[in-house]
Amino acid sequence: MLKGLAITPPVLGRIAIGKIIEKNGKRLPEKDDQFTITSQLQSKDGWLLHPHDADLRKAQGGKIRSIPIRLLFNEPDLNFRAEYSLFDRNTGRPVCVGNGESCRRRTNDGIASVPCPAPEGCQLAQGGACKPYGRLNVLIGDDDPLGSFIFRTTGFNSIRTLAARLQYFKAISGNRLSCMPLELKLRGKSTRQSHGSAIFYVDITLRNNQSIEEALAEAKRIDDERQASGFDQTALDQAARLGVANGAFEDNEDDGSAVVEEFFPSHIADVPDAGHGSDNERLTTAAATGTEPVALEPLAAKLDAKTRKLDRSVQA
Repeated sequence: MLKGLAITPPVLGRIAIGKIIEKNGKRLPEKDDQFTITSQLQSKDGWLLHPHDADLRKAQGGKIRSIPIRLLFNEPDLNFRAEYSLFDRNTGRPVCVGNGESCRRRTNDGIASVPCPAPEGCQLAQGGACKPYGRLNVLIGDDDPLGSFIFRTTGFNSIRTLAARLQYFKAISGNRLSCMPLELKLRGKSTRQSHGSAIFYVDITLRNNQSIEEALAEAKRIDDERQASGFDQTALDQAARLGVANGAFEDNEDDGSAVVEEFFPSHIADVPDAGHGSDNERLTTAAATGTEPVALEPLAAKLDAKTRKLDRSVQA
């Protein structure tokens, strides 16, 4: 195995909740209220749709709001990997990846392990350059038992919800997470910070409104069948863990360029008072594949103060 190269689950396609559009000469992420399943091929008009997209869209009346899935691994952190990430916006190369305690960072002398204070306390993360970034690999259909579809997100709601669900499903299934009949579900909510507008995030639930008892019975049946056939899930999880740990960074430059375009666009630094990953940045970028918009409150407060000052001058 080549050292320094992260070996991650094979990817057949992408799952997104938005797309990249061209506006005023810039390519910008645009949010959506539905899933899109694409292949890994691009044309001048964007990512080409995967056949699963048409099948699910037809079954759900035009908009994909849920996707039946299974997971590759029993360990939640192998299926869903979330870290604070900073990319070089010119090359797409990962620069620094951390978990809030320690991080791996590119330096002139190679890769260094240093303390990670999270974006709010890191000098390198100024201007919203570093943010939570999660990658979820799932199985769709039965064509390839080891070929996955990847959902990427920098949305706090998606990251927090997915991490919790996977831990819970592992616990209640008796470590049979890979056998559970699940589905990705798109949820929406409004908050005070979103000023009443809908924000969308991704959740994982039981498939087809099954009861917990039905889902657990199916998971046990599948697990028993796999063991009888010689399928070694423990060995698969171990191989995956060794593969991910083989490289300092999961994303390479080829993937990083697309990631930067969708989740770390260069215009973030131009937003007034964006700060370190502030709410301003997250509403402006409204990330097409998972970043939920929130309010421009810090900027709005400053504008309101300036308006009140101008009103007093006019009245005087």
